[in-house]
Amino acid sequence: MKPFILGLSAFALGAAITIFVFINPLGWQWAGLARTALPATASSQADGASATAPAARPITTRKVLYWRAPMDPSYISDKPGKSPMGMDLVPVYEDEAGGTPGVVKIDPAFVQNMGVQSVPVQRTDIPFTIRTVGTLTYNDRQVAWVNTKYDGWIEKVYVNYVGQPVHRGEKLFDIYSPQLVTTEQEYLQAIHYARQMEETPYPDMAARARALVTSARQRLRFWDMSDAQIDALATSGQVQRTVPVLAPVTGIVVQKADQALQGMYVKAGMPLYKTVDLSTIWVDADIFENQIPWMRLGQRASVTLPSEPGRTYTGRVRFIYPYLDPKTRTMRVSIEMPNPGGRLRADMYANVTFDVPAARHVLAVPENAVIQSGTRNVVVIDCGHGLFQARTVTLGLNGRGLWQVLDGVQEGERVVTSAQFLIDSESNLKAAIQQMTPAQASTPPAAVPPAPAPAAVPVPDAGVASHQ
Repeated sequence: MKPFILGLSAFALGAAITIFVFINPLGWQWAGLARTALPATASSQADGASATAPAARPITTRKVLYWRAPMDPSYISDKPGKSPMGMDLVPVYEDEAGGTPGVVKIDPAFVQNMGVQSVPVQRTDIPFTIRTVGTLTYNDRQVAWVNTKYDGWIEKVYVNYVGQPVHRGEKLFDIYSPQLVTTEQEYLQAIHYARQMEETPYPDMAARARALVTSARQRLRFWDMSDAQIDALATSGQVQRTVPVLAPVTGIVVQKADQALQGMYVKAGMPLYKTVDLSTIWVDADIFENQIPWMRLGQRASVTLPSEPGRTYTGRVRFIYPYLDPKTRTMRVSIEMPNPGGRLRADMYANVTFDVPAARHVLAVPENAVIQSGTRNVVVIDCGHGLFQARTVTLGLNGRGLWQVLDGVQEGERVVTSAQFLIDSESNLKAAIQQMTPAQASTPPAAVPPAPAPAAVPVPDAGVASHQ
């Protein structure tokens, strides 16, 4: 009885070892090594036994090009292992992305973790906006200098400080001028002589007398005396020792000759006051060379000032300077705009915006979808099913957060608007690896010494056990 039990146990143990070695249902590595170490007869017997079993479904193998770190695409290896961060390397297969240049395939879970978003390429209108800075300056057409056309002494001053507002015809100062007094005397004498000649029987002499009056009156006008002042002089018949000088325009005094004008001796033509009418003001703005073609006379401009946040002034381009600044390579544009209340002053800073004619019905992509490297412009196309393609595009106009695309995309394609930098880096890395892979494949691998054969696993002989 005992020999029978031992024989049955030996048979069961041999069958179990045969199953685990040749069938290997648990995928143990030692079983594969043991099978290769068995004699050919044992292998042929196992193959014969397996031939009687049902045919297993063939397993399609995929060729692994390389292994990479899941969180660092730049770290690659030719064999599995661990990344510098301690994570298992991920295999990259040859059939991924279909071999199309610039196309990468990314795991959907990784795409979701990166937060990849895409929008369709559409035709739309792109308003071209130019934003620049400018400086306020006085309207040159409304600037006036106050001076005299004769020598004299200022005796009484009515406007004596910078910033004082004046109105047209308002007294600025009184001046005594011997030349002016002499002309006044000549005018009064001409009036008296003309009155005497009215009673003469010689009409030609009366006409000459009236011409003298007209000539003397005209000379007073040339010396900036108003008609009202001349009429008052004729009415009184008395020579005025001092004559008031009147403001030529309405505005404010922005400059005067000296700290104190009273008692000053002035010569003809000496600038005494500079007055400016602030009803309108100019803005000088600088634009770059590529923006020059969009400038037109009468072009509308919006102006905002740091001193008045939330308020927008509207002006028009009145003049485009015919030269560029050699240092900044910018061209100056002059804008004229109203100045209600005269609140704006020269040398204030301003932000200027020009809304120029837009590009209409053109292909456009968002600004954040374009990767600008300096030498090329790239967008990432979402091909679906985890496939992405980095594509070089030609850009046109830019405005309101959109880029016009002249070449490189078609209407309806989807462009990635977030995480496109990671996808573009992955595409460049894949292209570089594909260029290196054929060279590596052409190099014959070094001969690998065969691994030492493991010790044969002892298999009990069922016949011997039963003989015992």
